[in-house]
Amino acid sequence: MKKLFVYLKDYRKESVLGPLFKLLEATFELIVPLVVAAIIDTGIGSGDKGYILRMCLVLVALGLVGLLCSVTAQYFAAKASVGFVTRLRHVLYRHLQGFSYQTLDQVGISTLITRMTSDMNQVQTGLNLALRLLLRSPFVVFGAMIMAFTIDSRAALWFAAAIPALSLVVFGIMLVTMPLYKKVQGLLDKVLGATRENLTGVRVLRAFGKEDAEIDAFEQKNEALTVMQKHVGRISALMNPVTYVIINVAILCLIHTGALRVEAGIITQGAVVALYNYMSQILVELIKLANLIITITKSLASLKRIQGVLDLPAGEEVKKDQPAGDPQYRVQMKGAGIRYAGGGEESLTGVNLAVRPGEVVGVIGGTGSGKSTLVNLIPRFYEATEGQVLVDGQDVRSLEPEALRRRIGVVPQKAVLFMGTIRENLQWGNENATDAELLEAVNAAQAADVVEAKGGLDARIEQAGRNLSGGQRQRLTIARALVRKPDILILDDSSSALDFATDAALRKALRELSYHPTVFLVSQRTSSIQHADQIVVLDDGHVAGIGTHDQLLAECPVYKEIYDSQFRKEAAE
Repeated sequence: MKKLFVYLKDYRKESVLGPLFKLLEATFELIVPLVVAAIIDTGIGSGDKGYILRMCLVLVALGLVGLLCSVTAQYFAAKASVGFVTRLRHVLYRHLQGFSYQTLDQVGISTLITRMTSDMNQVQTGLNLALRLLLRSPFVVFGAMIMAFTIDSRAALWFAAAIPALSLVVFGIMLVTMPLYKKVQGLLDKVLGATRENLTGVRVLRAFGKEDAEIDAFEQKNEALTVMQKHVGRISALMNPVTYVIINVAILCLIHTGALRVEAGIITQGAVVALYNYMSQILVELIKLANLIITITKSLASLKRIQGVLDLPAGEEVKKDQPAGDPQYRVQMKGAGIRYAGGGEESLTGVNLAVRPGEVVGVIGGTGSGKSTLVNLIPRFYEATEGQVLVDGQDVRSLEPEALRRRIGVVPQKAVLFMGTIRENLQWGNENATDAELLEAVNAAQAADVVEAKGGLDARIEQAGRNLSGGQRQRLTIARALVRKPDILILDDSSSALDFATDAALRKALRELSYHPTVFLVSQRTSSIQHADQIVVLDDGHVAGIGTHDQLLAECPVYKEIYDSQFRKEAAE
């Protein structure tokens, strides 16, 4: 975690001035009981109203200067903590952008969101409080005890007895409750996870009438959290009464000792009042310190979780020493396969494929057969764990990922659009694209009617494209990929929501593109891929056959079974 504090180096001045002004405030606070003692002994004792007034003005001045120091310390502490977390958040976000699909699968999106939000806020709060109070509270505790000994060493012995007893209670309760607070945080994460999942899938819940079951499950999680919070709360609630008992017993003993010594003429009444005030300051600061340590502990745990994400490898290592292939092929796979992290068996194995520029390749197979995995190897979203994947004769592992992906247009299985205009979404493919180029891509994707119906390229799209149908979103995501004019176009089951006529028009338009991309068309429909130059049939991660539609009907039982299951059903209808 020490590595993370390098992001605090630009705030060294604030990190020093914040605690320094807090120590100045604490110094003025320690002077106040002495001024009060002087008012009692000199002003009230002699009836000198002028002296009392002057000392009251001194108290006001000490208060104002202390307030100024406190506000200044808060300003510097806030500037340092907010600046530190801002830089750390930028670093973490940049790191997340480099994660491979495999790393994202391992960590989980919800976990990363938690690290970017609640954990960052916890770190900010902890650092802010640490800069303000970590030095101040011990300074006041020991300063008050030293000041008490300067007033009267005999009476101050009660301080030496009270402080260890108070520390034992305060820090004992803290040590007991800290692991319990961690359990509370874990249960809170479960409640938040259930809430997020239910709100995200609310339409599915209603479709299956599962509202009551989910409410019951949520209530169980919430009840477990409540029980644990009450348990911790009961233990924490012991702190105030026990500490106040100790402090009041110490005060009684202090006043008793002080009264005897006042009667003996050793100390004054004002000195007893000053000792009482110092005892009260010690109590307040010890409780502050205990709460501060709990907060810092939570912050360090959050910082450790953030460091854990930063320690994960980001980006794909470029390996320049990979053997080359035949440059006449746009895409080659030589015994390519992949085993996912934590997976028992290979998800894809032994794929041998050679695709020339401009060819259309269909990919078909049952659910879970590895279709998406196959096409994700080409842009190196997932890295082949066996064999080779080559683009224009070069192993994808030897190419810079950014340069590789600029040549590839990908339309994922799930159509995702972002809040903004249609133009802004399409320009993700090419930020410098003209309106003519955008409309050309829109026409090829069969989305011209969508753009026209919405009011043109500057029409607004809501978050995740909620104001569009599934088919409209798919067509616009296809247009976004076409704006790039890629050498390789990957359509990962991205026309599943299109009707047969639109699907056929889209395939025809792709054939007629002026730049003739190599197209990988993943589909569940044999009708969508039967005119492809070659078709790859996958079955449980293995290649069941490669060839044209007619060849596969004659030679590949898996493909024939898929074809018959679809066209016999249509014939029967």
